[in-house]
Amino acid sequence: MEMSYEEIANRLKLLSHPVRLQILDALRREAACVCHLETVLQRPQPYISQQLAVLRSEGLVTDRKEGQNVYYRVTDPALAVLLTAVLGPAPNGDQRPLAGCPCPQCSTIAPITLHLQMAPTA
Repeated sequence: MEMSYEEIANRLKLLSHPVRLQILDALRREAACVCHLETVLQRPQPYISQQLAVLRSEGLVTDRKEGQNVYYRVTDPALAVLLTAVLGPAPNGDQRPLAGCPCPQCSTIAPITLHLQMAPTA
């Protein structure tokens, strides 16, 4: 389905906001939670959430909840193509862990596995 000129203009208006463009740039690499985006963009959580709400309402990103964290990702394939045209290809490689980010994916504390052996009883 082709987009009308008005739909294309509206899409470009959404992308003309620098922070929304930064959010989409981060999300085209991998899904991220708000606290991760807050660390990457050095912006307060309410501001990031407000911009994500705009992107979500326009159908450009979706969210999924995991425990207390909400992860966002780009859902529109046409948007991914447009971002590549505007910003160039997304860098390869995992961006994690990010220093100072409290999200579970950036946590540098490895889980501890205990191996207990019971002493033989007489």
